[in-house]
Amino acid sequence: MHWPSFALCFLLLGLPLGAQEKSTGPTITGVAGIRLLATDPEKSREFYGKELGLRECRSGAALCFTVNALQMIELDHLGRDNRLDRLVSVAFRTRDVAKLRQHLVSQGIQSGDLVTRALGGRAVDILDPEGHAVEFVEYEPGTTLETRTDHDMQVSRQIIHVGYVVKNREVMDRLYREILGFHIYWQGGRAETEMNWVDMQVSDRHGTDWLEYMLGVSPDASHKTLGVMNHIALGVPDIRKAQEQLIKNGWKGGEEPKIGRDGKWQLNLYDPDETRVELMEFKPTKEPCCSPYTGPHPGPR
Repeated sequence: MHWPSFALCFLLLGLPLGAQEKSTGPTITGVAGIRLLATDPEKSREFYGKELGLRECRSGAALCFTVNALQMIELDHLGRDNRLDRLVSVAFRTRDVAKLRQHLVSQGIQSGDLVTRALGGRAVDILDPEGHAVEFVEYEPGTTLETRTDHDMQVSRQIIHVGYVVKNREVMDRLYREILGFHIYWQGGRAETEMNWVDMQVSDRHGTDWLEYMLGVSPDASHKTLGVMNHIALGVPDIRKAQEQLIKNGWKGGEEPKIGRDGKWQLNLYDPDETRVELMEFKPTKEPCCSPYTGPHPGPR
C-alpha cells in the first residue's frame, strides 16, 4: 500500500506538527520482537539457535526464534539485495489492537489492515515518521510462542529494548510520546554535552521495555555502523554468567563486558550480518551519566 509521510498526515488534518494535544489510546505493554534480514540463514541459525540458545519457531519469516512466551526474533532472507540496513521492523504488544488502530487513525496516521498472525494473535502495522515499519500485536490470554521447555542453553529469556536510527527526535516524539504515551526512561550521550541515546519506555504503568532512539548517525552510515545502531537488547541478571553460557554454547566473540554510560553492565554480540545483539543487566550498578532514570527497571519475568 502507499504510505503518506507522517508530516503530511497532520497537514491533511489542518494541524501543524507542533499543535497536536497529547492523546494516548490503549497502552503499549512491551516489546513483542524484531524482524531482521539475513544473508545466510544457516549461519544465523548457528548464532541465534546455538550460541544464544534460543528455540526455533515457525512464522511467516525464513527463521523465527522465541525468546519467551510472548517475544521473538524473526529473520527474512536478504537474497541478492545490496541494502546496507538489515532492520525490517520492530513490534510492540498492546491489549486491544483494534482500539489502538482506531486511535492511530483518529490521529491522522494511516495503518494497515487488522490481520491474524501466523503464530497467533492479531496485529496491525504502520510506518513511523521516518519510514520504519512498526507492528502492534495483541495476544489472546494464555497465548504462548514457546514450543518446548528444555532450554538450559538459553542465554537470555527477555527482550528489554529495541533501538534504531532516528534523524529527527521531535517528529518521532509526536508518535511515540504524544500519541502512544511512551515516556523517557533515560537519556544520555558519549560525552556530557552530547545526546546520542534516548530511551522511550512503553506507556503501560507496569511496563519496563523501551525503544531507544539512536541519534546523531551520519546519513551516509556504513553497513557496519547501521548494524551497531539498529539493534536488539536481551536482559540478563548477571553479565558474567551470561558470558560463561555463551562460551559453553560455542561463542567465540572478542568483546568483554563493560559498564555503559547508563550505569548497566553490557556485552555486545554481533550476528552474521553484523547486527548488534546487546546483552544488558536489568539494573544499573552505578549512577548513570547525563540524566537520572525516571521509570521502573526491567527484571526477570
